[in-house]
Amino acid sequence: MADTQSQALKRRGLMFVLSSPSGAGKTTISRMLLDADDSIKLSVSCTTRSPRPGEIDGVHYHFVSDADFDRMVEEDDFYEWAHVFGHRYGTPKGHIREALKQGQDFLFDIDWQGTQQLYQKDRQDVVSVFILPPSLPELRRRLEARAQDSADVIESRMDRARGEISHWAEYEYVVINDDVEACFRKVQEILHAERMERTRQTGLIPFVRELMGS
Repeated sequence: MADTQSQALKRRGLMFVLSSPSGAGKTTISRMLLDADDSIKLSVSCTTRSPRPGEIDGVHYHFVSDADFDRMVEEDDFYEWAHVFGHRYGTPKGHIREALKQGQDFLFDIDWQGTQQLYQKDRQDVVSVFILPPSLPELRRRLEARAQDSADVIESRMDRARGEISHWAEYEYVVINDDVEACFRKVQEILHAERMERTRQTGLIPFVRELMGS
């Protein structure tokens, strides 16, 4: 019976998408989720921008040239890709599809355009969550509190945020981040529930067959 039980636990992995306007908290929530859950890995994107201090190639991003990025687009090597603030970012397919079959989950920190591209390539494996700020004034306050950007850049981010928020209804789940701990718990609950979705439980069919025959 032990073999049957382990078989019943088998499931297909999922691509867990977190999106939000800059400053709404998706990066913080992503880090909290990765720290708390060993069963999900960050999908490492390719980017044409230069590394920032402390960033490691292959860990934070795969840093590639414009020519290499062009080649990967031509060869359909991306799940999704987009222009973001003057640079390109893309999710390489690589080993992701095979790992999903083995039950590995991947976390995607991408925007609404990337999410739509993921849906087009592999909708059955995508679970999408959009994180909203409690208000636009609070979003501006958070951006200013980071003290990373000039006033012009913050204004640009606010304009972009309004556009991104307009796509909230394209996501399966929407969570308001008025308290980071409460928001994190809600995101965790969504992930745990989606892992139990019947069509992802690949071990259920042989388990039920044996159960009915016993």
